[in-house]
Amino acid sequence: MITGTALYIAIAIAGVIGLWIILYFIPIGLWFSALVSGVRISLIQLILMRWRKVPPAVIVNSMIEGTKAGIILNRNEMEAHYLAGGHVQLVVHALVSAGKANIDLNFKMATAIDLAGRDVFEAVQMSVNPKVINTPAIAAVSKDGIQLIVKARVTVRANIKQLVGGAGEETIIARVGEGIISSIGSSGTHKLVLENPDSISKVVLKKGLDSGTAFEILSIDIADIDIGKNIGAILMTDQAEADKKIAQAKAEERRAMAVALEQEMIAKSQEARAKVIEAEAGIPMAIAEAFRSGNLGIMDYYKLRNVQADTSMRESISKGGENDTKK
Repeated sequence: MITGTALYIAIAIAGVIGLWIILYFIPIGLWFSALVSGVRISLIQLILMRWRKVPPAVIVNSMIEGTKAGIILNRNEMEAHYLAGGHVQLVVHALVSAGKANIDLNFKMATAIDLAGRDVFEAVQMSVNPKVINTPAIAAVSKDGIQLIVKARVTVRANIKQLVGGAGEETIIARVGEGIISSIGSSGTHKLVLENPDSISKVVLKKGLDSGTAFEILSIDIADIDIGKNIGAILMTDQAEADKKIAQAKAEERRAMAVALEQEMIAKSQEARAKVIEAEAGIPMAIAEAFRSGNLGIMDYYKLRNVQADTSMRESISKGGENDTKK
């Protein structure tokens, strides 16, 4: 059996749970806070927010903040923005900050910026307090072939009207880098750039680099300029080396052709020598045939032998003289 004490404890626990459920679905404290803050909203609407999966505290607190700042907000629009995945509190913060800073920003534009994935509150802060973007080291070459390495600081302010669909910081950095490279590339010498670094800023600012971006460029300051490599000399050296290799290749081609021609001449000489030897080998047969046919007599043969012997002697004497001269 359940004792009286246990029954009282069970009733107390059930009461606490029931009270928590009632206060959860009927946020009386939140309704009272809205009432004393001048925000007119019924308990029924707060209960329905629970059923619509909208936190009543987010909507009510944002409406209280807007009302205290003199901004008229529509509860249905705020709920719709929350259900669309927006950040209601950030939007209201941005509207309050924009109103204090005299920046033209309405609820529709603020929610559009928020749903576009940008931090609308940060954008308003950047409109009041400009942001400095440091560019990476940018290498450019002047007309005299000297490389300059430049670092710049770009001061930008958020352009509220261009936040939806406008390009971001990466585009600003890329355009500034392009402008710096173009400005240095058009300079006659690197000394002119070193003497007047502000000339780069003036040229770049005139190009309207912030067009189509979510920012307005206020200033471009050259933070540092360093001298890099002599690109002109490097290119000339590379060109000379390339010309040298081309000349060597052509010389090698001519040498190969000369060697091939020499080999061809040697082959032709050997072929002619072989024909001579072949012809000389047929001389004894021709002499024998001349003897048989009676066209050559014995005396004619002896005369031929004498001529051959005389020729051999003369060749021997000639070779001997050449050897003595060499010695």
